[in-house]
Amino acid sequence: MSLYGRIFLLNAAVLILAAGLLLGPVTVSTPVLLGEAIVVVCGLALMLVLNAALLRVGLAPLGRLRRAMATADLLKPGTRAEVTGRGEIADLTAAFNAMLDRLETERATSSGRVLTAQEAERQRIARELHDEVGQTLTAVLLQLKHTADHAPEELRADLRQAQETTRAGLEEIRRIARRLRPGVLEELGLHSALRSLAGELSTPGLRVTTHLAPGAPPLDPATELVVYRVAQEGLTNAARHAGARHVALLLGPAPGGGTRLLVRDDGRGTGGAAEGAGIGGMRERALLVGAALRVGAGERGGTEVRLDLPPAPAPTARPTPIPEPEPGAPPTAASTAPPLPTACPIPEPAPTARPTSTPTAPPLPPPPSTPGHER
Repeated sequence: MSLYGRIFLLNAAVLILAAGLLLGPVTVSTPVLLGEAIVVVCGLALMLVLNAALLRVGLAPLGRLRRAMATADLLKPGTRAEVTGRGEIADLTAAFNAMLDRLETERATSSGRVLTAQEAERQRIARELHDEVGQTLTAVLLQLKHTADHAPEELRADLRQAQETTRAGLEEIRRIARRLRPGVLEELGLHSALRSLAGELSTPGLRVTTHLAPGAPPLDPATELVVYRVAQEGLTNAARHAGARHVALLLGPAPGGGTRLLVRDDGRGTGGAAEGAGIGGMRERALLVGAALRVGAGERGGTEVRLDLPPAPAPTARPTPIPEPEPGAPPTAASTAPPLPTACPIPEPAPTARPTSTPTAPPLPPPPSTPGHER
């Protein structure tokens, strides 16, 4: 029933009740007697209560839709308003859920493009820092050394100090370049990159420990980059804002399958503060790979960042191509044999082997596979 029909029937029921009271045995005299006034006031109160109760029941789906609209968050997908009954309100709720589906898809697509462009820009800046600024400072450092070796004794101390300052600036630029473009992730894999990141952030006042389980399933390069960036942001927040003295970085299999990343600290916690750009960036990266991100208080205080990656999809079976016989050729055993099944299972390749494409021509002896880069 439409919203108009519901409200009309509710008001009609109240008006029918009022007409029944007027046509009943109750009469009103002039002046109004006390008993008659009590009957009229009680009837009016009954009609108002009945009208309010019926309207609340009829408009309850609109209240649920309003609450769903107020709590909708594209960075936390999956929350939908419940569609109950039929009519205009049910159609409106279904349209709102469909709009959320489109918005989440478009946001994931646009976020993926933005983050891809951001990573490309990070790599470009890191290359320029390393190749241009780094080489320039290296030349300045060598020139200062040459000048200090041939300068008078009274100037050597100042030149040595300038040399040390230049060397410190060169190390800082190299550190920034490494954080912008994690070359160790591409060269040595995720575990080595996480250990290197923990070593960079460890200070005398902050101890960072890593626990990397060897049984975690292999991850593709895009997922490894998401895990690295989430760990980097979590460790940076713990070092800069949490006031923590110990941070634990854990990576291993999740209880329900997949992979889990945990960053725990013993700092002051979030304290109910609003999420900033850093946590928002982590949520957007998690959405790109279909992962679930939780940032909140830990079991023993502090802050816990938990990233749950879904299990890798199982490889799908591919049909085995059968070579077509040439025209006029005698039938072969392959052509007279019963038809093969539409798909035959292919064993899952090893994590370090590169997948090979299925040939479309008659199969030749495959070349020996080259093991891929170990992650």
